[in-house]
Amino acid sequence: MPSAPLAEQRPHELTLHGETLSDPWHWLRDESYPVVDDADILAYVKAENAYFEAAMKPHAALVETLFQEMKGRIKEADASVPQKDGDWLYWIEFEQGAEYKKWYRRPAAGGEPQLILDEVALAAGKEYFRLADMAVSPNGRLMAYAFDDNGSERFEVRFRNLDTGELLPDVIPGTLSALVWTAGSDALLYGLANENWRTDNVRLHKLGTPVSGDKLLYKEADIGFGVGIGKTAADNYIVIATGDNETSEVYLLPADDPEATPLLVAPRRKGREYSVDEREGTLYIHTNDEHPNFRIATASPERPGEWTTLVPGSDSTYITGLAVFRDYFVLESREEGLDQVDVRRYDAPLTPGRIKFPEATYVAGLGDNPEYHQDKLRLDYESMVTPDTVYDYDVASGALETLKVQEIPSGYDSSQYVTEWVNLPSRDGKTMIPASLVYKKGTKLDGSAPLHLYAYGSYGYRVAPGFSTTRLSLVDRGMIYAIAHVRGGDDLGRSWYLAGKTGRRKNTFDDFIDVAKGLIAKGYTSAGKISIEGRSAGGQVMGVVYNEAPELWGAVLAGVPFVDVINTMIDEDLPLTPGEWPEWGNPVTDKTAFDYMLSYSPYDNVSAKAYPPMLVSAGLNDPRVTYWEPAKWVAKLRATRTNDATLLLRTNMGAGHAGKSGRWGALREDAEEYAFVLTQLGVEE
Repeated sequence: MPSAPLAEQRPHELTLHGETLSDPWHWLRDESYPVVDDADILAYVKAENAYFEAAMKPHAALVETLFQEMKGRIKEADASVPQKDGDWLYWIEFEQGAEYKKWYRRPAAGGEPQLILDEVALAAGKEYFRLADMAVSPNGRLMAYAFDDNGSERFEVRFRNLDTGELLPDVIPGTLSALVWTAGSDALLYGLANENWRTDNVRLHKLGTPVSGDKLLYKEADIGFGVGIGKTAADNYIVIATGDNETSEVYLLPADDPEATPLLVAPRRKGREYSVDEREGTLYIHTNDEHPNFRIATASPERPGEWTTLVPGSDSTYITGLAVFRDYFVLESREEGLDQVDVRRYDAPLTPGRIKFPEATYVAGLGDNPEYHQDKLRLDYESMVTPDTVYDYDVASGALETLKVQEIPSGYDSSQYVTEWVNLPSRDGKTMIPASLVYKKGTKLDGSAPLHLYAYGSYGYRVAPGFSTTRLSLVDRGMIYAIAHVRGGDDLGRSWYLAGKTGRRKNTFDDFIDVAKGLIAKGYTSAGKISIEGRSAGGQVMGVVYNEAPELWGAVLAGVPFVDVINTMIDEDLPLTPGEWPEWGNPVTDKTAFDYMLSYSPYDNVSAKAYPPMLVSAGLNDPRVTYWEPAKWVAKLRATRTNDATLLLRTNMGAGHAGKSGRWGALREDAEEYAFVLTQLGVEE
């Protein structure tokens, strides 16, 4: 096996708020990014990849075994449940062995299937392919779709005539948004990515005209805000929404007159978030203005900023979403971490119409419901032991009809598995941190079982305790799989999220360590028998706990980790930085924020100590967590640590934040990561 690469150290210093930081691996950032062509940088990244390949070569048989196991649990020739939208039924299919899907439709009144989009053909010969969005015009005759073929998340829009199958000559490069048709089916709204990979605009493209002449409908001046577009439920309005992680502002455009003056619903107010829908001339607003767990309000388009409460905010119920239909509206919410779906009538908005599900713990929510008038609601349901299930809920009768249960070809018996929701004490002695667990029946809970612990913990995103065929490869080998529902996610309500952001960020890291210690105390596992995993902002969690509690971990998976916190958060030219300041703090203008970030930043807190084994992954084209963050981190660890535990960096040279595209390419990366965990923990050599 070759020696581990050692990146050269080149002097570089940063001084801010009277503090000078040395960064001798700063040179790993290519100044021409997003183009990466510096020979020294590419040589180092390729050397790390070669080292990864050499380290994993002895485990090639295990990787292949895991890959075949994981693949065997996926139905290769599979299709979604068709859903009606207008005059057509739409669905997707995977063919046997295919990496990518095909999109179909057929007339709702009966007729032959029509292939409208072939991802297999579009991805042919490409190392990477991702379909970002596709939208069929209101008249059903045209389709717009956006794709990325290198992982940079700069998408190209094409148009297809669905009557003839022919591509239109119109091509829009460099987009970063949803695609929204006007009511007349003759024009499309979209947003371009600017030079810093942000969408700060909405443009109107009229079919058959040069893209260079597309009209700018909206331009956002705040560099921290991003712009999105959509439509209201009845398709009367096009929605332009702008905001950052804590503040929003919404404009409405008539769908049949997109060049009209946009209607501002309510001006931005720091800390106020809201979204808007419309029904029969009334606006419906989901907002946190009066309660952190959100309320539902109404307003008229004539006085859109005057809001009247329809459903008040509640300490016990966290309203996560609102869906408006012709005859009823649906509240999606959580109570004590458990999903609720509530169907309510407009004339009785406070009368619960909660859908009953069959298990005590589960994940449930609205599925694809494209029509304004629907007698039945499409729902998605799963739990840590129950595969993904698609239901139709009859609104009139309250009956649940099972349409499809995820098929596992190699076999699966849910009765052989146990799932638990456990509450574990935090170090403050007052807060209990929940964790979701799944394990094989008969697993000994005497501290002898290895355990895999996963977390994210940022932006108010929760890791739902749902089903995974992939994790069965760990569980079937006697491992316990656990999700730590740490603060920073919104698992237990909006206040749970707020307790893990900016100046309270360390709660997230402390919670993760406290969950691990709590599971040890309850006999689920022991120190050193725990593998841990997190991606992106969850990778930051891995970096912090790697520094703070290395004795607990037997193996670490850090996926595209946000670990170079100070250098990233002071650089407003990076794609996401200005919009991230409300989440993390602004170290440029705020010394308190700078000092706080510096106290936990994984890269800045690497020290001379023994670290456990770790596999770090990165994407060369990643615009979210740039490749140099994990590269610099690994380089510093190699030069600083006092032991020689396995430390690997795998950089995907042709992809971005999400890793390889295609279902088998992504699955093989999963197999590599699980092989690393199993061998490092000694579960399987």
